Amino acid sequence: MIHPKLIKPKSIAVIGASNNIAKPGGKMLKNLIDNSFSGELYPVNPKEEIVQNLTAFQSVNELPLVDLAVLAIPARFCPETVSILVKEKGTRAFIIISAGFSEESKEGKIIEDQIVKTIDEVGGSLIGPNCIGIMTPFHSSVFTTPVPNLSPDGCDFISGSGATAVFIMESGIPKGLRFANVFSVGNSAQIGVEDILQYLDETFNPGTSPKVKLLYIENIDDPDKLLFHASSLIRKGCKIAAIKAGSSDAGSRAASSHTGALTSSDSAVEALFRKAGIVRCYGREELVTVANVFMCKELKNKSIAIITHAGGPGVMLTDALEDGGLKIPQIPDSPQKTALKEKLFPGSSVENPIDFLATGTAEQLGHIIDACENDFNEIDGMAVIFGSSGLFPIRDVYELLDRKMHSCKKPIYPILPSIIDVKEDVAYFLSHGNVNFPDEVLLGRALTKVIRTSGPSDGSIFMEGVQIEKIRKIIEKAPEGYQNPEVIHELFDAAGIPRVTEMVAKTEHEAVLASSNIGFPVVMKVIGPVHKTDVGGVVLNVRNIAQVQKEFHHLFGIKGTEGVLVAQMAKGNELFLGAKYEDKFGHIIVCGMGGIYVEVMKDVTSGLAPLTFEEAISMIKNLKSYKILKGYRGQPGINIHRFAEIIVRFSTLLRFAVEIKEMDINPLLGIGSDILAVDARIRIEK
Repeated sequence: MIHPKLIKPKSIAVIGASNNIAKPGGKMLKNLIDNSFSGELYPVNPKEEIVQNLTAFQSVNELPLVDLAVLAIPARFCPETVSILVKEKGTRAFIIISAGFSEESKEGKIIEDQIVKTIDEVGGSLIGPNCIGIMTPFHSSVFTTPVPNLSPDGCDFISGSGATAVFIMESGIPKGLRFANVFSVGNSAQIGVEDILQYLDETFNPGTSPKVKLLYIENIDDPDKLLFHASSLIRKGCKIAAIKAGSSDAGSRAASSHTGALTSSDSAVEALFRKAGIVRCYGREELVTVANVFMCKELKNKSIAIITHAGGPGVMLTDALEDGGLKIPQIPDSPQKTALKEKLFPGSSVENPIDFLATGTAEQLGHIIDACENDFNEIDGMAVIFGSSGLFPIRDVYELLDRKMHSCKKPIYPILPSIIDVKEDVAYFLSHGNVNFPDEVLLGRALTKVIRTSGPSDGSIFMEGVQIEKIRKIIEKAPEGYQNPEVIHELFDAAGIPRVTEMVAKTEHEAVLASSNIGFPVVMKVIGPVHKTDVGGVVLNVRNIAQVQKEFHHLFGIKGTEGVLVAQMAKGNELFLGAKYEDKFGHIIVCGMGGIYVEVMKDVTSGLAPLTFEEAISMIKNLKSYKILKGYRGQPGINIHRFAEIIVRFSTLLRFAVEIKEMDINPLLGIGSDILAVDARIRIEK
């Protein structure tokens, strides 16, 4: 869908070009001229003969053949203009920066669709409308600034919002972030973020293509395409970070289950990014910081040395890194450590953080970096904090840091906070292709986020002990709506999901018989009402036949009760597992601890079915309650691998039973490897 002439045109016509550079058409033309477009430029303006020292055309009918047309004219004139260019001028690439289309009205949507149809008929490409344009190494067709110096070692940046693209570039450029290509897709009438990503994937060259991709997304129209091409690029050695805006809980649909209340469009995005291996960001500064982490050498493990001449920033960085699961290991005593300390001023610390005082010199910094690189094997990377103390010039420090950034095998993350006092020295450092992290806490959070993001899923489906034919027969026989316990038991048994022993009783005699067969103590629950606890429909720790008889009559007196479920009394940590079907995405699976953790604290993580073991483990480890699950302060935990297996079996069941639209297991109870589903709810729509 991306026509070559969109990327590398030999001629560009600016329809609506102007001598007034305060107008989009005027600024667009100026940017093309100032950034040395090497092809032919054709300004079109019916009222001017000369536009920015170029001969102007009075109408598109006068134009010669044109590769790329940029339209900066009112929306109502665009359909006819595009038609003439397509049919008479051989134009196959279009950028429409004008607004007034589908983002504004139904009439605008009709005009937009008409333009897309005209361009589609000849296999052309359309960026926009309602965008700022694009920048490639061959042309800067944007009406905004800044226009960065594009570099093949920079990042590819795709944005659904033109203004946001500008703000992200303005944030990144002063920190050394470089750009290779910038695409603003606007309304995405024909080409969206997913289509640009597909183009970057299909044209990827391991030797020359940029390895970092940044995305700002407002709508995901084709999750499968985004997942496929993002995963493909990451497997080819790329790194991708993305913001998905507009994913708040306010956008989620109401549902009667816990999962329905917990899942939303945001959960779907989280699950999709997790499966693809995309680092998810929530703001412009975070995206830029993650991108600059990508631009540094890769951190192989989790141990960081913090090298600083300022105590406070070192402490804040330590907190941020350790909160995210990275390690700031103490450097053990050794001859090398002693030798290093002797090279520093008295009062310096060679523990970790390594503090070499406000009077520390470039030479001393070099000794510390060399020791971390060559002598301290427990160190995997270095964060260097060095700003101006106001006591002496520091250009030599930044010169040394530049050399070490390029020569060391371990990554170095430079934190140069003095962006006013020594801005010329910082500019020198950045001019050598380096990046800067002026805020140590943002770096700490970004680095931990990168480390905790797993690679793409391998797409495998766990099938061991899962009876697919049996699952399909159960689903085909089941009625629509919420399912009775017998159907749930059959589905769990077919999928290999462990559950407590349960029996349905509709008479007192059946309840007594069931409790005797299961063994005391038992749990008794109503069948019928959706929210059992809200109506007093759950009785725990029933210990004898007399109590069974009493509670049976109590439960059958609750409005809507169709029967009583007598179940094995399980114990252990409360866990939660649920799923909801989302259009376009499929089943979104959420897991967490049960009880107040899911209902009040909403401590859950999400994944996209089907899940692999690696994805399930990642979901569990990203829970705030992960330490509790492992066992905490003498309290028994659960077998994490066993919980992951249950999650994976759960996802495989859903993969072959798409008719299940909502499903909860709340709770699972478990100690060690003994984890059992206690209560479950399944809703089917056919």
